[in-house]
Amino acid sequence: MRWLGCYRLGPVWKALLIFVVIAFAGQLLGVIFNKSWMQPERPHSIYSFPSENSQGDSLGSCQPHTHIMFLKTHKTASSTVLNLLYRFGEERGLKFALPVGYQFGYPLPFIAQRVKGYRGPHVAEFDIMGNHMRFNRPEVEKVMPADTFYFSILRDPVALAESSYAYYKNVAPSFRRAKGLADFADNPYKYYDPRVRNNHYARNLMWFDFGLDHTSNFSFALAKRGVAAVRRNFKLILISEYFDQSMVLLRHALCWPLDAVVSFSLNARQQMPSGRSGWVGKAAAPAPLALTDKQRLKLREWNALDWHLYQAFNLTFWQDVERFGRSRMESEVALLRTKREVLTRICLRDGGRPIEASRIRDKTIRPFQSGLVKILGYELQSGLDNATWEACLRMIRPEIQYKDLLDLRQFPRAQQPQAAGGLPVKREPSVLRNEDRGGKRLVEKDWDGTILFRNQSLEQIDSKVRLR
Repeated sequence: MRWLGCYRLGPVWKALLIFVVIAFAGQLLGVIFNKSWMQPERPHSIYSFPSENSQGDSLGSCQPHTHIMFLKTHKTASSTVLNLLYRFGEERGLKFALPVGYQFGYPLPFIAQRVKGYRGPHVAEFDIMGNHMRFNRPEVEKVMPADTFYFSILRDPVALAESSYAYYKNVAPSFRRAKGLADFADNPYKYYDPRVRNNHYARNLMWFDFGLDHTSNFSFALAKRGVAAVRRNFKLILISEYFDQSMVLLRHALCWPLDAVVSFSLNARQQMPSGRSGWVGKAAAPAPLALTDKQRLKLREWNALDWHLYQAFNLTFWQDVERFGRSRMESEVALLRTKREVLTRICLRDGGRPIEASRIRDKTIRPFQSGLVKILGYELQSGLDNATWEACLRMIRPEIQYKDLLDLRQFPRAQQPQAAGGLPVKREPSVLRNEDRGGKRLVEKDWDGTILFRNQSLEQIDSKVRLR
């Protein structure tokens, strides 16, 4: 402004020069902040995407995979993986293959007609598929493009059995009849009947999810055939116990930036307090989950097919790490954890510690509760700007609410997708209304009779995201 005052310029010229200076400053700020203020219509990451030369983030000239099929196995940290797929697809406007309900007809083998909007083999192209199913490759291929990247995740069968018992105690008759997991481990044949619905949760659950016969007696020949089938169908198998290393391998396989695989742990259960048999409350105290070493060994033998599968792909996983380079892996894991810590400070209250759903004030992000234990969630920091709030919210939004939101955006209420053959798609679960202290809420039942709660209408949730 002093410079302008040194010259005898008319008021019109002064106004013009001031406008030019302000416009240039605005363009400069747009470059600095990645022009996010100019593009409000599409969600974006908290981090601006790095340049191709930034070490550890970019993968150079390769093109990111956008056709992805994730087999979401049960109780393996798969909800966290699905969240990053949802985020990646939403930020880029990709099309999801979504179930009519919340699962693709599970536990029945997957068929293409379970996909909402499916009208025949490759009539409509989908980019990402990742909700629960019992895998059936020929049917999946009717939905997904030929160049789809297939991957999944495994977990130690004993840890999985503990989580499965806690979560499906009231769903699986084998678990329901046992006094506790230790009692079940001591004599599983006393409680297990493979002919009874939902008992698949009680034995070789991962084997079952991969579409393999989980009721057969273990033999090395059968186990070898199962491992070979998984290798044929999947390009990458992650290991839950080494989640961060898995994310590094995944992002290199998909040619994604590191930011795309930074996540918070979702759908985690509250651990049983030591010396306590269960949670204090109106309901009867649940059976204990504590196991002796001998009982853990029995559970491993009981889930022998899962154990063989886990051992085989745990070995493959570390061979992949060796090929990738140990020091290189350590460097990228450290960078990923640093970014997660930064995002934790930016996004989450209470230092990022997950809390009980009842303590989360925003009812639209309370996680669904099931079984013996409490499923934890997060609260966002107050005072976040709109763009940061939206990006943080996507990272903590529970699976059911996120699926509902994507479904609503992909299939607006006015558009009723038709199944192959021209028949309208009917929603599988029944929807009932009930009253709660906070007002009306939707009560929805999934295929197994499990009640799914949604505390606000989808329109309210979507409106809140848009208007915030």
